[in-house]
Amino acid sequence: MLRAIFAAVALIAAPAAAADQAPRPVTTYKAPRAGDGHASLEGVWTNSSMTRLERNPRFGKDLALTEADVARIEGRNRKLIELGDKPTDPNAKVTDLPADCSGGRGVDCNYNAAWTDPGSTVMRVAGQPRSGYITSTPDGRVPMRKDIEVSPFGRRLPPGLEINDNPESRSPGERCLLSFGNSSGPVMVPGLYNNTYQFVQTKDAVAILVEMVHDVRIVRLNAKHRTDGVRPWLGDSIGWWEGDTLVVETTAYHPQQIFRGASENLKVTERFTPVGPERMHYGFWVEDPTVFSQPWGGEYEFSRISGQLYEYACHEGNYGLANILSGAREEERSGVKTAPTNVDQRAAQGGEEEEEGN
Repeated sequence: MLRAIFAAVALIAAPAAAADQAPRPVTTYKAPRAGDGHASLEGVWTNSSMTRLERNPRFGKDLALTEADVARIEGRNRKLIELGDKPTDPNAKVTDLPADCSGGRGVDCNYNAAWTDPGSTVMRVAGQPRSGYITSTPDGRVPMRKDIEVSPFGRRLPPGLEINDNPESRSPGERCLLSFGNSSGPVMVPGLYNNTYQFVQTKDAVAILVEMVHDVRIVRLNAKHRTDGVRPWLGDSIGWWEGDTLVVETTAYHPQQIFRGASENLKVTERFTPVGPERMHYGFWVEDPTVFSQPWGGEYEFSRISGQLYEYACHEGNYGLANILSGAREEERSGVKTAPTNVDQRAAQGGEEEEEGN
């Protein structure tokens, strides 16, 4: 009888998010212990990679790449890096600068390729080269509902505002409030550069310092979600340990920091598991029936690196934002729109911002 009572109590106390379907690694690695006896995640890690969240359609249903695919992809990337490192012809046109003005490496031609570092190798999970991070759908793509229209910018603008109306219309990254894209997550997705993270843990919390801009994720351990209605910039994250795996559940996202156009109902579960001295498995599971046709998830691996994070030193009100808005006002005054940028092209194509990987 007592055994049955204890079993019932254990079931009641188990976190509801334990039912998430984020990929789990198969590993026998025993990680070093932190001061509280749990596996140590501390240190500086990177998720830099040429691989993107979504699989390029040309790979169809193939999650795994062949070594021939890897050689071709990484070889092409090396050529682009070499091209980007060469001096730029002052008379060159945008179409002459594929390394500086195309793909994630050259957003809107405002970065010379030498200043970017999205990653130069294909992501591998347990040694297997991957065509994308998503593993739960046959095509490796985000399963969007067909009856829902999502902003191509992946976020919702305040009512009545257009993208170039005022500073509040621009992205939090351009305003130096948050990282660009989804570097900080959840889901944590590598971007154009600064794909470095420092993990610090105590018995009560795990902090993840993000190199991009100045974000810090605070995961409160063995806690409950807040009930005061406040929606932090990076959502409300709580966590617990399952063996050597740190499980993190995030809800209550800020409406301007919504992942993939999701709603206020978004819930993301992440699983961080050391799988070797230099590797940490990252699995994720995304739920929001308001926008997605089904829950979905995937995985990749962080690599440990030496050294410390550099300060990004991005400050709200920098002249880049003023220049963006003044350019928009000039377009309105003259009636002449500048050449289409990558953002414009992605919007016209339905927001496929991840297509450049692999």
